[in-house]
Amino acid sequence: MNASADGSPQGGGSLKAASNASDRHPLPGEGGRGVGSSIPLSLYVHFPWCVKKCPYCDFNSHQVRDAIPEAAYLAALINDLEAALPAIWGRRIASVFIGGGTPSLLSGKGLDSLLTALRERLNLTADAEMTLEANPGTVDAANFAAYRDAGINRLSLGVQSFDDRCLAALGRIHNGNDARRAADSALEHFARVNLDLMHGLPQQTLAQARRDFETALGTGATHLSAYQLTLEPNTAFYHTPPQLPAEDLAFDIEAMVLETLVSAGFERYEISAYARPGARCQHNLNYWRFGDYLGVGAGAHGKLSSHQGVLRESRRRDPRAYLAGDYLDEQRSLSANDLVVEFMMNALRLIEGFAPPLFEERTGLPLAGIAAPLGEAQRRGLLSVDSAHIAPTALGVRYLNDLLQIF
Repeated sequence: MNASADGSPQGGGSLKAASNASDRHPLPGEGGRGVGSSIPLSLYVHFPWCVKKCPYCDFNSHQVRDAIPEAAYLAALINDLEAALPAIWGRRIASVFIGGGTPSLLSGKGLDSLLTALRERLNLTADAEMTLEANPGTVDAANFAAYRDAGINRLSLGVQSFDDRCLAALGRIHNGNDARRAADSALEHFARVNLDLMHGLPQQTLAQARRDFETALGTGATHLSAYQLTLEPNTAFYHTPPQLPAEDLAFDIEAMVLETLVSAGFERYEISAYARPGARCQHNLNYWRFGDYLGVGAGAHGKLSSHQGVLRESRRRDPRAYLAGDYLDEQRSLSANDLVVEFMMNALRLIEGFAPPLFEERTGLPLAGIAAPLGEAQRRGLLSVDSAHIAPTALGVRYLNDLLQIF
């Protein structure tokens, strides 16, 4: 999925599995171990409104026409959550991510009531990571203070760029000064702050991209999500493409980003994620390690495991239907093919890859069942395989889509 690197999978495309594994996940006693409640669990909450729909955005976001029905939407979120509680009963939740859209359109009072309701209904760990996405054009210091007091302990700021021309080309509602002020204010209120930055922007030069990332480093942010602009279907940019940097320049920009951030003491731990020591995003790590997550809110997606298999579910995308109480859109059990593809699409985004037992623990499938594609990826120099780790090589990181296609 190509979207914000710091956030939630709200759906997206998938690759067709190349193997001929059986059609469904084996149940206990049928040759598979099954998976259950020992798998880590996170909560994703989706807020579907924004001030303006950006031309590159393929998330479930809807431009505000009138006032946001905050109270009604919060009530719907809690009703949706309560209906889902039997599926996660007794399980501990280690992270909550409130994404969008633009969740920073929520009032401090509204966010406080939401987090209070979550604490009353869920078994949150004492040190649960609580992230809120914010737009530099919709927040001020008072908002940040209210969010912190409500219980948010990590802020993800959708800066995208500090360059006024680039921001205008992206259709953002803020300018470079807004972005710098928002970053400074965020770091006054939160110890852990992520900045989303895009590169490969319309007519962007290498020097412009370098200034963006040097500016981001200068803020003192603890985490940076750096991802290349891609033209996703169902977006304005897809139908009317802007002039993007040529492939060679885009590669030079990406190489510059890696060198600049690593030299500044950031660790690249995922394709698009860079962190100071101790500042990795625990919520996203749970996605990438194929953990479970419950998704509530219009357009949210979830993945829940049990001894009967792994269930994918999605919520209604239309906020009007969701507000009317029509929450669940689809539920489906993942087949063995689905499990292999989805696990690899997530775990191979991690630079360190995964320990072999994790595959069996999270999918309930034997690792021996994918020996052929593992061997093929290794022969092509895209994958490193040993008893401790299965990880993409430097070549595999660069050509991740080619690596994933093997599975």
